Formats: sequence, structure tokens, C-alpha cells
Amino acid sequence: MLEVLVSKKNEEKKIALLENGNLVEYYEDNDISDRKEGNIYLGQVKDIVKGMQSAFVDIGIGKNSFIHLKDILPKVDETKTEKETKLNIEDVVKVNQKILVQIKKDSNAQKGARVSTHISIPSKYIVLMPNTDIITTSQKIQDTKEKERLSKLVSENLEKGLGAVIRTSAVGKNEEIIKDIKNTKAKWEEIKQKYEKSKENEKSVPGLIYEADTILYKMLIDLSNKKIERIVVDNSQEYDNIRNFLNENEELKNIKLEKNEADIFNIYDVEKQLEKMQKRKIWLKCGGFITIDPTEALTAIDVNTGKYTGTKDLEQTVFTVNKEASIEIAKQLRLRDIGGIIIIDYIDMNKEENKQKIQNILEEKLKEDRSKTQVEGFTKLDLMEMTRKHICSHK
Repeated sequence: MLEVLVSKKNEEKKIALLENGNLVEYYEDNDISDRKEGNIYLGQVKDIVKGMQSAFVDIGIGKNSFIHLKDILPKVDETKTEKETKLNIEDVVKVNQKILVQIKKDSNAQKGARVSTHISIPSKYIVLMPNTDIITTSQKIQDTKEKERLSKLVSENLEKGLGAVIRTSAVGKNEEIIKDIKNTKAKWEEIKQKYEKSKENEKSVPGLIYEADTILYKMLIDLSNKKIERIVVDNSQEYDNIRNFLNENEELKNIKLEKNEADIFNIYDVEKQLEKMQKRKIWLKCGGFITIDPTEALTAIDVNTGKYTGTKDLEQTVFTVNKEASIEIAKQLRLRDIGGIIIIDYIDMNKEENKQKIQNILEEKLKEDRSKTQVEGFTKLDLMEMTRKHICSHK
């Protein structure tokens, strides 16, 4: 059973996703937040940095954003730009040139936002990618025949110059996907027309062209196929906003929306779960524990046997702790919305088959995460490398 709690006090909004009463996702948002990831802007190139093959772009939000050459050149697949090139950044963009860009990573105290000309427009069943012909499916779709069917269906409904990533929610769907593609293409046309009009106007200044969905609305769309049963809200204005959003989205109309002005986070025992979420050390049922240490460059997770002594077989004892740790790590990555590079220091295992089992368990549990994850495997130092994309850049 999935439930969403939305608590709004003044400018602060707290959003909790519960599965059978257990907190699985948590976000904080507010009306004065500088969260802009996913927004699309009319940008103007202000400075070229030749040594870094990059440029600074004014998008009208104060601090200039940053774009690299690879984020301007066309893509040839989902993750890479065009093959190695001898082009220089100044051959591709010029100072004062107006370009359409999307924020891929929000700004922080040290750096401006990272932007790209590789636009992506997410919807329920696809992520539309203009200016490319790439059509690919989510890594979480395993059935080969279904992947082929979906790729064929989407390609038949997209003209040249439009690509897409097909989402897991598309599995088993047909007419719904076609309708979704049509609506998303219309949204892109609107964005494109607004951009062209602004670009042609000499007096136009850098600024917002398209605003991405809020954290809450993105969650509802992403999980619409998982059947959220209830949304509980403690704020009248927020209640009205959510009700309107549900009514505008046919697949969400059956979600039960309730207003409860009491302290809903305490009623649903969320506050206690949030306290545990803040802790560095998380105990496992077997007696072992993991520690989570975020740094500027990456997040390090260490696995320890703790109080667990296990059996006489050391390898089996270690495997048991590592197995429980993998399940908990997948849970904590989603709950804390940990993104970027993640290094897991498992307890050393001697058998290669056990290492593979642990990797399989981790990958299987990560399938429950609606964010994109990539497990790279064990390094020569027996450290597990993986990456995860933030759902929300600011928490």
C-alpha cells in the first residue's frame, strides 16, 4: 500500500512516501527554493573558457550557468556525445549567442548550475529527447520481446529528429503510450515556438521558457502505475492544488485525497523514522551495521560485522552481513536521495560466486528505486562502484 503525506507550513513543504507504513522516500521543498533542475531557459553565452572547452551562460537567474562542449554536440546514444572531435568550443558557440538550455544540475554556493542543450521532457511513459533519433528502453525492462515491441511502437509515433527513453510504466501499454507521445510532442512544440519567438526578438533577455514539474507532481506521475491509494494533506491551499492536478490526469483520478489539519507526520509515525534517517550508523537485523559518509566527491558506505559472530564458517558469516547490508543500502540510497558516485566497502569475500551474488542482490533491490542507478561492480580493491541520479537536488 502506497500513501503520500504532504505537510505545508508557511513556505516549507515536506513530502513523505510510505509503503505499508514504512518511509521509503522523503523530500523537502519550499516556495523560495532555488531548485530549478529540469527547467528550460533561453540562455545567452557570456564567456568562452577555451582551456576547459566550456562556456558560461546567462539564463536569467543571477549566477551564470556552465556548459561543456559535450553538452552542446549532438548525442549518438543515451549517455555519449558525438565521437571524439577536434572541434573547439568557440567553433560551436559564440559570445552573445542565444541558445536553448536545460538545467541538469542545480547551482550551489560554489558553482553555478550545469546546463545542456540536450533537452529531455519526461512524461508518464517516455522521456522525449528532441534533436536526436535515439530510442531506447529503461534498463529495468528485462523482457526482450516487450522491449522490441515498445521500441517499434514509439518509433512509429515519433518523426525524425525526436528520440525517447521508454519508461518502465510503459510495459503492457499501447494506446496510452500513443496518447502520451502526442501530448509530450505538443509540449515540445510549445517550448520550441516560445524559444524561437524570444530568440528573434532583439530585446528579449535570458529567462525561463518551461518550468519542470514539482517534486510532488513528478512523484505522482512516476508512481501512477504503482497505484498510490491515498494522499493526506494538512494545508487547504495545497489540498486544492493537488485535487486540481489529480483531476487533470486521468490515471490519477482514483487516488483518495484527504485533508487532515492535525500533525500528520506524527500521526503516521514519520518523525521517528526521519530521526533514524539522519544517523550515520544503521544497524542491521543480524547485528552488523553500515555507515554512510557523504563527501564533496562521492558517498562512502562501509559494511561492518558489528555484533554478529555467525557460524563457524567465516565466509558464510561475511556473506550474511553483506547480503543484509545490500538490502539496507538500496533502501537508504532511495530514502536519503543519495546521488552521484557511491563507493561501498563490503566485508572482504574470498569466493567470486559470493561477490556476484551480492552484486545481484544489490541490483535487484535497486530496481525498486524510481531513480536511475548503475552498478559497475567490484574494483581490484574489492570496492563496489555505483552511481545514482538525484531525484531532487535540494533537500
